[in-house]
Amino acid sequence: MTGASSSANAQHGLTDRLARWARGLSGKADDEAMDLPEQPQRARHGSASSREIIRRRKLYEDIGDFLFAHDLDLTPLNFGVAHDYLTGSHIGVEKAVKAVLTERGKITNGWVENVAAEQRNDEVTPEALASMLDKVEENLSQFTGLMTESRNSAKDYGAALQEEVKGLAAGSDSQPVLARLVALTRSMVEKTRQVETQLRDNQKQTQLLKSNLESARRAAEHDHLTGLPNRRAFEGTLREELAQAQKEGQPLAVAFCDIDHFKLINDTHGHDTGDRVLKFVAGLLSKASNDQCHVARHGGEEFVMLFRGKTAAEACEAVDGVRQDLSTRSLVNRSNGERMERVSFSAGVANVLAYEDPRAALKAADRALYLAKEHGRNRVYLAAELD
Repeated sequence: MTGASSSANAQHGLTDRLARWARGLSGKADDEAMDLPEQPQRARHGSASSREIIRRRKLYEDIGDFLFAHDLDLTPLNFGVAHDYLTGSHIGVEKAVKAVLTERGKITNGWVENVAAEQRNDEVTPEALASMLDKVEENLSQFTGLMTESRNSAKDYGAALQEEVKGLAAGSDSQPVLARLVALTRSMVEKTRQVETQLRDNQKQTQLLKSNLESARRAAEHDHLTGLPNRRAFEGTLREELAQAQKEGQPLAVAFCDIDHFKLINDTHGHDTGDRVLKFVAGLLSKASNDQCHVARHGGEEFVMLFRGKTAAEACEAVDGVRQDLSTRSLVNRSNGERMERVSFSAGVANVLAYEDPRAALKAADRALYLAKEHGRNRVYLAAELD
């Protein structure tokens, strides 16, 4: 089992836990619990089992109370997070839940999805992806070996067949020659069947690995909430686009965009509405995306854009166009139908090639964003104007 299928294993693990809890709370368990007062002798012999039943029932009730208190949907994902938090079986989840409860006092369905996505991203390591690629290469090597073996077997069969035909032409006794021909043919047929079986098995395994690899890459490089590439994917894109821009002598600009007063949106309208605002802004930004413009969610309410073929000033105009579009939108809180305050974002833009390395350019764009916030928000600042 490869590391890239860890998210699937986690889901199966949750399913197994649910199944075990269901069995523990089934009629059989209830019958045993109901029989305890009437059969004290049986209770003594099965005291450990009885305690386990009580423990499971208590845990089930605690999880139900947790989901109800936070108005969470009864889904395997929410159930699993509640279980990991209440039992302490997953340190990362436990810390994340404690942090959000301290800050907000409540968690939402959208928050649970984000935490689950972050955990899956953490599980999909470069080493796991490399291991899967090695396995694919191994399968391809096996495939090549089988094809070589098949060709060699065919050559051997042909050579042997020619020798026997020579014997027939020379007038030797036909009966032994025909018997050997039949034996050769049967041997060739059997080898062919074996190779075909191995090829089919190899093909199935390769297809499964390919599917797992694609899922792992999506999990590792995409933001679960917005569907945009994440920070990890953006860093790889930045390296590729920088090399391409330098090779072709093209300009390259980067922009940081941050939703204004996003905490207030969450506090006023709830985190589910905040999640929808994030997705809406992501959709507006992604409209500018093409093979020379890349948009990603950098984290929280912050997005990053990369423009190859545009100067910093041109990129600034492009980002400002999206900002103006957003500022004219009138959004509605779906949960109560109330019209929301105008949603806006601030941005900072920098010329990547003006700095000694991409990290310095990102810092420059981030400083420009900070100053845009400081000077009233809902505006785009160009880093070059600030130096």
